[in-house]
Amino acid sequence: MPSNCFRSALALAVGLGALSLTAPVAQAFEASQPSFPTAMALPLPPPPVRIFAITAERRALLNTIRYAEGTWADGDDIGYRIMFGGGLMPSLERHPDRVVRTARYASAAAGAYQFMPFTWTMVSRSLGIAAFGPQVQDQGAIYLIQRRGALALADQGVFSPLLAAKLAPEWASFPTLAGRSFYGQPVKRFHDLKRFYDDNLSRLRDQQPQSLARDEIKPACAPAGSLRCQLEGLEKLGPRSRSQNPG
Repeated sequence: MPSNCFRSALALAVGLGALSLTAPVAQAFEASQPSFPTAMALPLPPPPVRIFAITAERRALLNTIRYAEGTWADGDDIGYRIMFGGGLMPSLERHPDRVVRTARYASAAAGAYQFMPFTWTMVSRSLGIAAFGPQVQDQGAIYLIQRRGALALADQGVFSPLLAAKLAPEWASFPTLAGRSFYGQPVKRFHDLKRFYDDNLSRLRDQQPQSLARDEIKPACAPAGSLRCQLEGLEKLGPRSRSQNPG
């Protein structure tokens, strides 16, 4: 019988031989398998862009929000550049995200609808939009109206105390049902807002047929599925109305 040392040496030799045989086989098997990129290597697709139609009723409400927030500027697009305190942001490429201090308040609100930075981050991610231009700000404001559960009311074409109250937590200048600001800040009177809204809606409804008739002779935008073409199409549904402030 072989000694214990001989048996140990024999077992080691057999083990090494098995390893030398299985290693090339395993390598060959791995090389024969198709390679797939890992999930981490695949870029995520951008979120789809959500586009809201701009009807006369919705445009009238957007203009009324601008009037209440002090960014109406007689309907001029310069209102989309106004920061808290009345200064103008140098670019519409992005939200300025800059705190402005006055004697009583400090805020980083900016744009026609005075978006706070954290609000705009949420809006832009939810809608899949970028930049900070006029049409993009309009879309963001309608998203906030919808988020407050007020879009169906807005589409009725009536500026009611309930509509204003639903939007009061979003825009401090809108009155609650009690007639006060939700945040204890200066607030517009409901009747002033309603007068402004009614005047705007009447003008917008008068403008719509003329605007659509002019658009019929324009060449079609291309490519039709691009964000630019979609936003241009929405402008046909809701021309901005210029009117003087009611008070």
